[in-house]
Amino acid sequence: MPQNQTRGRINLDPESAENGLAELVMTVIELLRQIVERHAIRRVEGGTLSDQQVEDLGVALMDLEDKMEELKEIFGLDAEDLNIDLGPLGRLM
Repeated sequence: MPQNQTRGRINLDPESAENGLAELVMTVIELLRQIVERHAIRRVEGGTLSDQQVEDLGVALMDLEDKMEELKEIFGLDAEDLNIDLGPLGRLM
């Protein structure tokens, strides 16, 4: 089909749909990870956490970042793939 006839049509290729869904889900997870990380940093800087809580939080955030890297590799994504434009807020990363 010539290129101009494919405009306005939905691409039903299962592989591209799976990749698009993986990218969307990973972007949402990355957004939530960054929000949690910023909140955690505020709590640490606020001094409301015990030393053990700070340690546990640091380990959990590192583990989460490692898992994100693993998932990006599995789905063939890089950081730029997840760097969506949030409009007036700017880019995600």
